[in-house]
Amino acid sequence: MSTNSKTTKTNNSIVRTRFAPSPTGYLHIGGLRTACYAYLFAKKHGGKFILRIEDTDLERKVAGAEEVIYNTLKQAGLHYDEGPDVGGEYGPYIQSERKASYGQYAQQLVKNGGAYPCFCSVERLEKMREGGATKYDKHCLKLSKDEVAKRLANGEPHVIRQNIPQTGTTEYADLVFGTITIDNDELEDGVLIKSDGMPTYNFANVIDDYLMGINYVMRGTEYLSSTPKYNHIYDGLGLEKPQYIHMQPIMRDSKHKLSKRDGDASFDDFVKSGYLPDAILNYIILLGWSPKSNDEKFTLKQAEEMFTVEGLSKSPSIFDLEKLKWLNAQYIKELSEEEFYKLATPFLNSLEHIKDLDKKYLCTLLQSRCSIIRDVVELCDFIKAFDNFDLNLFISEKWKTDITVAKAMLPPLLKELTAKVDMEELSNLSEIIEGFAIANGYKKGQVLLVFRLALTGSLVTPGGAHEMAKLLGTEVMLSRLATVIQRL
Repeated sequence: MSTNSKTTKTNNSIVRTRFAPSPTGYLHIGGLRTACYAYLFAKKHGGKFILRIEDTDLERKVAGAEEVIYNTLKQAGLHYDEGPDVGGEYGPYIQSERKASYGQYAQQLVKNGGAYPCFCSVERLEKMREGGATKYDKHCLKLSKDEVAKRLANGEPHVIRQNIPQTGTTEYADLVFGTITIDNDELEDGVLIKSDGMPTYNFANVIDDYLMGINYVMRGTEYLSSTPKYNHIYDGLGLEKPQYIHMQPIMRDSKHKLSKRDGDASFDDFVKSGYLPDAILNYIILLGWSPKSNDEKFTLKQAEEMFTVEGLSKSPSIFDLEKLKWLNAQYIKELSEEEFYKLATPFLNSLEHIKDLDKKYLCTLLQSRCSIIRDVVELCDFIKAFDNFDLNLFISEKWKTDITVAKAMLPPLLKELTAKVDMEELSNLSEIIEGFAIANGYKKGQVLLVFRLALTGSLVTPGGAHEMAKLLGTEVMLSRLATVIQRL
């Protein structure tokens, strides 16, 4: 395969793109990115985005996979524009329900010499492979017309194979990689219609793209070398070919692709872990495409306006989980307190040690510290720290505190708080602590540190002394201070 870069301009016809996943498992990140780019390209040019479920490989079909595809696209905001009418709404195109439309094109291709019936048994094909053959040997193409007619009349099982030229090259233009040239002897006479009458992916893909008016095909670079097979079908039927836009893969690292087969996370996995759909989509769009500006955070609508084929990369992109976390954190910060609380609640409800706390107030303390929603679980560990209190926490060179200082400070502070604090709202807590520090010759920071440590038993908390007191409540605050004094 050879390439020659050049720029091809969008023609003036209405842009029609499609996303055509197979329901063979969850929708992985690479597949969703393909859907994103097809959607963005169509919307940028005022065109149509079509969804087609390519389920002709019934053996690999996974129960529930179609629903995952629909739900993922819905969460991502990638709404398709047309399809069969289902109860007054568009349903996606389903290839297995379109079986009748493929047979007539296969027969026409046979008539035109672009395909032929193949009666070879499984045993013969296996012997070929065992003998070192790397592709089909065109055995049945050599049968006489009379022999073929006789076998067909007798109902002999057969497939329809594509008739690929054995010499020369096939050339086509790609909007990212320029001119692609493939030697025809690298291509095989693949099966177009299986013995059960169902089309293979290669054939159904071409016929549906034609029937649905798809004029821009966007897919991964793994199809660069096989696209000539599709073009031979178009040519054999006298059909206009679409323009091609091939995209480099998303990599887990420098050597391995992201792959659902290897257990890499899906869109749904990320959402369940606490990543926001908008943030995931934003990051996926950046994996293989660069806007002309330096903006890294944008809405889907903004991406529609910015998207250009020229921005697509010719190099693979590596999925950087830390970059996704950073971007997700930006989106979390923009949530309203109510939105964050709603998303965090399922995670917080699983934590027994915070059941008596005000979860809504806790969320106001945690929101700015979360990269993903699930972080609230780990961020709540400080609540358990008091059960294993380490008195050495009071030792701080910066604030000149130690166990002796804590022992001297806490009893009078507890007495002061018990006598003066607003038991309901803790509204005068700051005033009491500041007055206590001045009256007893402490710095305010010293008092706040010792007070916070005595309340939580943790050096790391999602708020200062005042926030921890408010979170725990007056009774727990006073009780914990008394417990620490006893231990001292």
